[in-house]
Amino acid sequence: MLEPGEEVVAAAEADHGHVVVTRLGLWLPGQDGPRRVDWHLVSKAGWDAGTLTVVEAEETDEVGGAVLLRDLPPVRVGLPRAGRLPELVRRRVEGSIRARHRTDLADGGGAWFVLRKLPGVDGVMLQARPDPGTDVDAVRAMAREAAERLSGGGS
Repeated sequence: MLEPGEEVVAAAEADHGHVVVTRLGLWLPGQDGPRRVDWHLVSKAGWDAGTLTVVEAEETDEVGGAVLLRDLPPVRVGLPRAGRLPELVRRRVEGSIRARHRTDLADGGGAWFVLRKLPGVDGVMLQARPDPGTDVDAVRAMAREAAERLSGGGS
């Protein structure tokens, strides 16, 4: 299942399988078997009372080199003997973030704009994550403009 060169950094037995940290992503147990969530698609990860909670994002659109994201429902995994795994997950998620900026819109909504390192690839990706209920077209336009500026195409 691991890609060639995808080394295991840490692993812990979970309630129903294992949670595995690699340099490319976080492997989580699931009904259809284990699956990897690449680090740039982990929106949030938290640790509390023996449970790892992971919020994964899915890419919903691409605009001018930026990617729009939508958070999926949180996944909670019990880890009776987590060891260093929660700390390593936190480091990997934070380490993938190069810069972040919050923008609030006049309609009361807002969005996060995040520059993230892609696992195993040179360069960064601009991600835009609108809050639920936010005008996605407004965020799409802002993301397109920001991506143009980052690529040197804007003023």
